[in-house]
Amino acid sequence: MRFAMALAAGLVLAPPAFGYDGIVEKQVFEMGPYTTVGGDTIAEVRVGWEAYGELNEARDNAILITHFYSGTSHAAGRYSEEGPRGYWDYLIGPGRPLDTDRFYVLSSDTLVNLNTGDPNVTTTGPASIDPATGEPYAMDFPVVTIRDFVNVQKALLESLGIERLHAVMGASMGALQTFEWASAYPEMVERVIPVIGAGAADAFLIGWLNAWAAPIRLDPNWQGGDYYGGTPPTAGLAEALKLVTLHANHWEWANASFGRAWATEGEDPAASMEHLFQFEAVLDQVAAARAAKSDANHFLYLAKANQLFLTGHGGSLAGGLAAIEAPTLLIYSDEDLIFVPEAVRETATLIRADGTPAMLVELQGERGHLDGVLSLGQVEERLRAFLEE
Repeated sequence: MRFAMALAAGLVLAPPAFGYDGIVEKQVFEMGPYTTVGGDTIAEVRVGWEAYGELNEARDNAILITHFYSGTSHAAGRYSEEGPRGYWDYLIGPGRPLDTDRFYVLSSDTLVNLNTGDPNVTTTGPASIDPATGEPYAMDFPVVTIRDFVNVQKALLESLGIERLHAVMGASMGALQTFEWASAYPEMVERVIPVIGAGAADAFLIGWLNAWAAPIRLDPNWQGGDYYGGTPPTAGLAEALKLVTLHANHWEWANASFGRAWATEGEDPAASMEHLFQFEAVLDQVAAARAAKSDANHFLYLAKANQLFLTGHGGSLAGGLAAIEAPTLLIYSDEDLIFVPEAVRETATLIRADGTPAMLVELQGERGHLDGVLSLGQVEERLRAFLEE
């Protein structure tokens, strides 16, 4: 049971090595009215961001990190001496593949970031106050897309005087943002590193995202999204996050780590509906911890943004990927249950169709989708070489 409790604290076990061993200052970018891809206007936009390393005088050494669905801009370092390290801390830092002695590595929170209860997250979304009403937007917030995430990041970069990126790199939903960056603004992107992501949300993933979101809508406290000031739909959100956690892992890891062990010694799951298997209990604990810092409406908006994703937001995947001019390094797992390897390989083929280099690197492991966050140490040398090419 101690092992289960340790996993319940985060489920994703941090890699042992670290790179950026410094205190990070979280900053806030504010911009005026923003018009979404759908044509709606958000009166005020604020997103948090952080950076590691120094921007050079030419302002051409920037690497943008784009985060995953449940992630934040906290890719490396700590906010305090005792604070948690960023999720790619082992890749970012002096002498690491994303070498902060050479590169200015920055990352921003997305619009509708899930983690509204985290004091280190700044994001505009349904939980934000609509200046026109003085109340939270709730479901009156406009639908936003991956392109909208990218457009806000572009405005942030422009405010820093950055006109070109040495690379853009991200995992999962972050990979979608890398494709969109390279397709929408090819003149700004020199290299693309999508990790565990494909060029579009296919029908099966659209269905999965619908299933992820369903428990929130079924929670009676959701109230059509109008729960601010009342009881939030925490139970539904926790069930949604449980589905995400399960889907992001792999059955090989689950079976090897937990098997059919009981959650509590002496409490046979066959003896009572209240008695659980160990893996059930872990999933419940992880989901409850994440739900306490998350917002249900933001989850729904993220699900919609991912469902809508098609590189280039045009008529075809081939057309959107054809706009990519930068060499692309696609890192994937053959055990991924979210972005299946066939979709990643198809994406690479379509990028290559117009002569753009697109290289595939496969990760080994039993964590499935999560190997794209945990296991990039396997491809450190390939990353270094790609950033040098």
